[in-house]
Amino acid sequence: MKMKKLVDSFNYAIEGIIYAIRTQLNIRIDFIFALLILTICFFTDLSKVELLVITITITMVIAAELINTAIESVIDLYVNYYHPLAKIAKDAAAGAVLVTAINAVIVGFVIFWNKLKPAANHLIIRVKNSNPYMLFMILIIVCIVTLIVKAKFGEGTPLRGGMPSGHSVIAFSLATMITLISPEIEVIVLSYLLAVIVAQSRVDSEIHSVFEVVVGAVFGVLITIILFKLFR
Repeated sequence: MKMKKLVDSFNYAIEGIIYAIRTQLNIRIDFIFALLILTICFFTDLSKVELLVITITITMVIAAELINTAIESVIDLYVNYYHPLAKIAKDAAAGAVLVTAINAVIVGFVIFWNKLKPAANHLIIRVKNSNPYMLFMILIIVCIVTLIVKAKFGEGTPLRGGMPSGHSVIAFSLATMITLISPEIEVIVLSYLLAVIVAQSRVDSEIHSVFEVVVGAVFGVLITIILFKLFR
């Protein structure tokens, strides 16, 4: 009997995680990033302590998202109208998620920066010596590949809607080019900030979903770096 209760408790917990993944976009994004980070860990020489810190950090973010979902569900169960206390509870729960996310960014920067810095510096040096026309050609190729991918999914139009967000692809592609060329950290931060603003505007105008924008951003960064390597 005790064993059955133990098994049931595990099943309920797994059902809760599955429900959150099905219904909460933020948790799906968290799991995608978790898989990417854990994949990167296979290609970097991390110590046991560093791997443990990364694992705990990922767990904290996902756990905070699950708790946030639980709090929001309970509030919606008892309050079906606007109440300032309900707003405070939801905002505080979302704030907890934000704190863990910021912590995850800091941990990732501290652990991975020294691991990836030599390769990044090598790439930046080679890009700075590149022909300016190559940058223009890469941007054209990025646009063409984006149109092909959008046509493959068959959603939206070339300049409006569909998967992925073309504006996000181009914005983050340009930001990546500037990052690889410019040695100034302020320029790099501003470039990606502008790219984020472009992506956010597509979500605010309800032309794209958050997922389409995130896919576009990742696609723009990766394809730009790959093209730089191929051209060199």
